[in-house]
Amino acid sequence: MFIGHFASALVARGLTEEAPKLGTLFVAAQLVDIAFFTFVILGVEHMRIVPGITAMNPMDLYSMPFTHSLLASAWWALAMAGFLMLKRRNAVAALWAGIVVLSHWVLDLLVHRPDLTLLGTPPKLGLGLWNYPLIEMPLEIGITLLAFWFYMRRTRGPVGPPLILLFVMFVLQAINWFAPEPTAYSIAIPLSALFAYAVLIALASWVSSTRWHRREVGLAVPTMRR
Repeated sequence: MFIGHFASALVARGLTEEAPKLGTLFVAAQLVDIAFFTFVILGVEHMRIVPGITAMNPMDLYSMPFTHSLLASAWWALAMAGFLMLKRRNAVAALWAGIVVLSHWVLDLLVHRPDLTLLGTPPKLGLGLWNYPLIEMPLEIGITLLAFWFYMRRTRGPVGPPLILLFVMFVLQAINWFAPEPTAYSIAIPLSALFAYAVLIALASWVSSTRWHRREVGLAVPTMRR
């Protein structure tokens, strides 16, 4: 799952103005994968390319105990929540950021082959929807569009920036789905993933600067936004 992970960020920001800004929540939504691909580059965690290992994804994610176990995801969630608690002194914002981080493991459980763990050691878990494109693709598109609709309904501001964000999300998802699959691992794989995350986080930060929650009134809303 790629853009589907951002659904939790859009929902969290739509639910309450106390949630972190959308750019921060986009970081939270993909923090586990950002850490994973960074660790792959550093040789801490490992992956290889095995064509056909699933119908939609050739990556064999055979060693990722520090990011893709449920325990590790919980630690990343606590780290994100703790950082925001220190920065914003807002327990609600910290809680929502942590929830969004942890949602990554739950969504991965749906699509991954059995390569996720609870504690970093077997048994390995995964429902394997990457083997069923006619289920996985509509599911990912559906939860993304539903979350985007919810975010738009719950916030105000110009529609141009969020539509650009949505367009870029689907362009990157289309590349992920339909571009020729790699046949061997190269450092370009983690680097391209990190680049895609950076682009979407930057766009989400821009969107956040142009929109505000419908419940924000008075001095909380700059005059130019009224």
